[in-house]
Amino acid sequence: MTERTSLAAGAASTATDFESVVAKRLSRRAALMGMTAAAAAGGLGSRLFSGEAKAAAETSLTFTELTRIYDEKDHVAPGYAKQVLVRWGDPIVKGGAAFDPAKQSVAAQELQFGYNNDFLAFLPLPAGSNGSDHGLLCANHEYVNPHIMWPGLTADDAGQKIDKSQAETTMAAHGHSVVEVKKVDGKWQVVADSAYGRRISALTKIKISGPAAGHDWLKTSADATGTQVIGTLDNCSGGVTPWGTVLFCEEGVADWFGGDSKKTPNPAFMERAGYGELEDLNGWARFEDRFNVEKEPNEPNRFDWVVEYDPYDPASQPVKRTALGRFGHEAATTVLNKDGRVVVYMGDDDYFEYVYRFVSRGTVNTADRAANRDLLDDGTLAVGKFHEDGMLEWLPLVFGQGPLTAANGFNNQADVVIQARRAADLLGATPMDRPEDFETNPVTGRVYLVLTKNSKRTAEKVDAVNPRAKNKWGQIVELLPPGEGKDADHAADKYKWDMFLLAGDPNAAETGAKYGTGVSANGWLANPDNIAFDPKGRLWIATDGAPDFGIADGLYAVETEGPARAVPKLMYAVPMGAEMTGPWFTPDGQTLFVSVQHPAEAADSLDKVATRWPDFDDKVPPRPSVVVITREGGGEIGA
Repeated sequence: MTERTSLAAGAASTATDFESVVAKRLSRRAALMGMTAAAAAGGLGSRLFSGEAKAAAETSLTFTELTRIYDEKDHVAPGYAKQVLVRWGDPIVKGGAAFDPAKQSVAAQELQFGYNNDFLAFLPLPAGSNGSDHGLLCANHEYVNPHIMWPGLTADDAGQKIDKSQAETTMAAHGHSVVEVKKVDGKWQVVADSAYGRRISALTKIKISGPAAGHDWLKTSADATGTQVIGTLDNCSGGVTPWGTVLFCEEGVADWFGGDSKKTPNPAFMERAGYGELEDLNGWARFEDRFNVEKEPNEPNRFDWVVEYDPYDPASQPVKRTALGRFGHEAATTVLNKDGRVVVYMGDDDYFEYVYRFVSRGTVNTADRAANRDLLDDGTLAVGKFHEDGMLEWLPLVFGQGPLTAANGFNNQADVVIQARRAADLLGATPMDRPEDFETNPVTGRVYLVLTKNSKRTAEKVDAVNPRAKNKWGQIVELLPPGEGKDADHAADKYKWDMFLLAGDPNAAETGAKYGTGVSANGWLANPDNIAFDPKGRLWIATDGAPDFGIADGLYAVETEGPARAVPKLMYAVPMGAEMTGPWFTPDGQTLFVSVQHPAEAADSLDKVATRWPDFDDKVPPRPSVVVITREGGGEIGA
C-alpha cells in the first residue's frame, strides 16, 4: 500500500525497550543459522556486522545481484530480461480503444487496463491446468493520481479542480482487470479481443454475502436491501482460492469519501473504522451523494471487504464476502489445510492494527469448482495475539464469546464482522507495525507476515514482535503452525512465531537491522510490502518506501532455510517515484510478473514529473504497468 493518509490507531501494546525485547526474544532458529541481532548495550541497536562483512553463504539463488540504481528507468539483474506487458490505458476488453491521454473518458477506461496496478495473479488456461505459457493475468488497481493523469492539476488541488467526466474516469480506473496473456516465440503478449478480458471498477454492481448482508448498517437510499453495492475501491493485494477464484481486497477507502463524519449518526463507529477524517481526494463527493457521508452515512460500510470473483467466467458477478471481516484489507492469502478446509490470512494495513485469519466451516470440493461457491460465507474469523515466549494465539471473533456480546454492542455475528477492529480491541489482540502481505511457503508450510513500518510506535509501546520504536524500516515475521509442509495445521488455535528479518541498513546503527550473515550493500532492504514464493520455496520481497533511504524500491530474493537464510539479493529496481508490488510466478518458475505502480508520483504536477516511464514520450504521461521478468535464454528465475 502507498501511504496517503493516517487513520485511527488501535490500542497500545506492551511497554518495553528494544534492547530488552531482543534479549528476551533472540530467535533460537535464527541463532542456529548464524543470524546476528543488531542490539548492543547503551544504544538502540548496533551494526549487524563487526569488522569486515562476511562472504555470502551458499545459496540456490545464484544470479548476479543487481547493483543499486535509482533513475528514470527500471533495471533488472544481469542475465535477465524485462518486458513491459500491459500499461494503464491499454485495451484489454473486446472493442477497447488504444490509449489517448488527450481523450480519456469513462467509456474508454472501462475497456482499458486500470491505473496503479498492485496485486497480480496468473491463472493458467485451460482452467485447472498447470500450464505456464498461457493464462489469465489478474490485476488490482489500488487508486489513481489525477495530477499525473491530466495536465493542469496538482497533487494538492486535484480533488477540488477535477471535473465530472474526469471524476467518473477515475472511478473506472479503480478495481480489477483480467487480461488474457500468452507466450509466443518466447515472448509474452496480450491476447487481443479476448473473451476473458474484463474490468471490475467503482462502477460495477457487486453482491454482498455472508453475515453482514442485509444488515441495517449496509442499507442506503439506493439499496434498501443492503445486499447490492456499486463498485469496489482501493484494491491493494489479494489472493487465489484453491478452486481458482480470485480474492481482491479493499483497503482504506476513506480517502474517496467526503463530508464530516462527526455529523453522522455514529461518529465513534466511523472513527474506529478509519473514517474519522475524510479526504475526498478525487472530488467524488462533489458529484455523487453516495460518497458524501453526511448524505449517505452507511455507504462506507459497504466497502473495506474482501471481494471474490471467477476470472474464468466473464459474466460472473463479484461478491463481497463479509464473513472475512471489515477492515483495511491488505491481503487475503489462502491455503488448503490438511483437513480440507480453506484458511485465509489477512492483514489490516494501518498503524497499530491487527492480523486476522479465517477458517472455513466446510471443506473444499476439489472435483467441483461450483460446489465451493459460498464456502467463504461460513467459518471462523480470528485475530492474532503474539506472546513474548514465541507463541501466537488466534482469538475467535465470534458473537457471544468473551466480550462480543450485547453488553458491548454486538447483537449478532454481523455486528462483529462489521466492527472487526473494535471486536479485536476488546479481545486484546496485538497492535502491529502496519500489517501488509501474508504468504505460505509451499515447501515448508510456514507462513510469512510482512510488517512494513510504524514510525508512530514509541519506546513505551514496543513488544516482542514489534521490537523497534519509531520503526521506519519494517520487518518480516515467520509463523510456524503445528506440523510441516502439507501436514501443517493452519487451523490450529496456537502457532509458534519467529522473527525472520528486521529491515533497514545494517551499517546504520540506529536501524537495529537483522539479517543472515553476509548481506551485501545491494541486498539490504527497507519497507517490505508484497511478497511471493517461487515453486522452490524461496521468498521474493517487494518494497514500498525505500526512496526515503536514498534507494529505489525493488524486488529481493531470499532463502528461508539453510546457511543463506534471511540474506536478501536485489533482482529488480523500479523507476523514480514508483512502488514495487504484486510479484507472481508462473507454475514452472520461469516467468515472474511484477507491478510497477505510480511512477513519478512524487511530482506536484504532470509537467514536473521525474520520468515518463515506460513510453518516454512527452505527450504521454507516466503509466503504471505490469513487467515480465525472464531469464535470458530461458530457465528458472533465481538461478
